Amino acid sequence: MRRPFAARDRASSVSRRGLFGLGAVSAAGVAVAAGGAAARADGSAGDASDLSARLAFGGSGGTGFASGVVPFTGPHQAGIATPVQDRMHTAAFDLTTTDRVAVIRLLKDWTAAAARMTAGHGVGEGPIPIVAASPPDDTGEAIGLPASRLTLTVGFGPGLFEKDGADRFGLRAQRPAALIDLPHFAGDSLDPARCGGDLVVQACADDPQVAVHAIRNLARIGFGTVSVRWSQLGFGKTSSTTPAEQTPRNLFGFKDGTENIAGTEHDLLDRHVWVSGAEGPAWLAGGTFVVMRRIAMRIETWDRSPLTEQELIVGRTKGEGAPLGGGVAERDKVDVAKLPADSHVALVHPDANGGHRILRRGYSFVDGSDGLGRLDAGLFFVAFVRDPRTQYVPLQSKIARNDAMSEYLVHTGSGLWAVPPGVTGDGYWGQALLEG
Repeated sequence: MRRPFAARDRASSVSRRGLFGLGAVSAAGVAVAAGGAAARADGSAGDASDLSARLAFGGSGGTGFASGVVPFTGPHQAGIATPVQDRMHTAAFDLTTTDRVAVIRLLKDWTAAAARMTAGHGVGEGPIPIVAASPPDDTGEAIGLPASRLTLTVGFGPGLFEKDGADRFGLRAQRPAALIDLPHFAGDSLDPARCGGDLVVQACADDPQVAVHAIRNLARIGFGTVSVRWSQLGFGKTSSTTPAEQTPRNLFGFKDGTENIAGTEHDLLDRHVWVSGAEGPAWLAGGTFVVMRRIAMRIETWDRSPLTEQELIVGRTKGEGAPLGGGVAERDKVDVAKLPADSHVALVHPDANGGHRILRRGYSFVDGSDGLGRLDAGLFFVAFVRDPRTQYVPLQSKIARNDAMSEYLVHTGSGLWAVPPGVTGDGYWGQALLEG
């Protein structure tokens, strides 16, 4: 029997970048293709120490495996206040076990694998096993790719605490009061197959293949303990946590997330994102909640609307992104009273919501066609909040009823998860919950 992933990960140090060009493994040794670590440019073979040194530092080129690496450990999970990457792959999972020990083992193995992948390494012993008769620990499609600022963020859904009235894992009493079942909002057309999930994992990276590789390998590790409920690919970030960068645009062509919380605004993060120890339960201190909504955008109808109508619906100019009512530049102060009352900005601006703010990390998507001759395209909305009952539910209720933009939007997927704090030392995701 092979060692558990968590144990193997501590024993293995070969990075996926170091394995680039790896050829065949045999009793005679390792043959490395052109550009690999053991073969020199003149055709002569390097010695074993040369190979080991190059593999340990992520291959040749002098950049090392740390290039593009976001630290995995810390008081908060990465992928929340972290600068937003270009691509996303998110998957929700349902637990297929009632064994609490199996859940602990899964989260330990996932944490170990996530720590390696975010550092640019392969999972376990990597994609090229020493014994070729064994299935590889890593699927291998990220061989040769850098870490690409990969972050992995996990959340716990209501089903982890109670499902169909059953307290499967003895965690019912630890369910946060704010982990509610989201209400039905006006205009929702939710597909149950795209909603919820006992666990959710958000993978963000600058390379889509790195993000897909991460989700694929976590799903593979979880086989027999979890099953994939739904997954979503995203591109073209629709919000930013780094205001100094250019504000991204959504598929309507407008700048999106101008008023987003920056990753460096620690006072705002403490006030609007991170759960404090006083709010309970204790295991969630330093964590947050994440709302995810799959929103189909009727872009063909939108594209036939006059520019003036589009700007009145949004509340900003399309080119510069300046607020209507006298604004010239994107970051000019918004005067909600001067905006159309049913414009999007007038309804979502903090000044119109008691100062409440959310941290957005959404992405655009295009999932082929909808069978009616239109693109199945839209926004995968992601928002991190300290309390969804006061920050998200009232906001979305108001938007659904009053936002002129709602005519062009259909919400097809939805979910809410509690996001535990970050991992420190040799800990694992959710340890304080499952062992507290």
